[in-house]
Amino acid sequence: MPSQFTGPFAERCDRDCAIRVSEASDGDEVRPGQALLAPGDHQMTVAREGSRLVVRVKRGRAMNRHRPSVDVLFHSVAETVGPRAVCILLTGMGADGARGLLAMKTAGSRTIAQDEATSVVFGMPKSAIALGAVDHVLPLARIGRKALELAASPAPGTPRPALSGGDRYALDG
Repeated sequence: MPSQFTGPFAERCDRDCAIRVSEASDGDEVRPGQALLAPGDHQMTVAREGSRLVVRVKRGRAMNRHRPSVDVLFHSVAETVGPRAVCILLTGMGADGARGLLAMKTAGSRTIAQDEATSVVFGMPKSAIALGAVDHVLPLARIGRKALELAASPAPGTPRPALSGGDRYALDG
């Protein structure tokens, strides 16, 4: 998404969503109940600073001809969070995200992709499914509930992540 659109898009999503949505800035802390959108023409990664997870935003090079590239983000989540992550890949053109999703699955993350019937463009989910990167292929209407279910029950042998500020998982949908 071009840089002039990501800020207004985040603002619109923030008005329409139950969680806080904003365009990410370098150093923003990753917290429950929020969505951070990568600024246009920048790569976004996740890094650990002590017990906190933060996003790193920098210009970086394009990957898969994209900046931002979801593969860049997913690879960083795989390395930083591993089995404590639940990842969702939605409708989209091309294959961006497929290799990053495979890295996440290999690291123990649980993975979800949108099904063909509810995708506007099935390219990204189809590529991830073909690589064997997807645990659950679901219609859009069922993805949110499944993600909450997976987040509430960590991968076998994985302790539930400690959240900063006394935050708790919200399972009320």
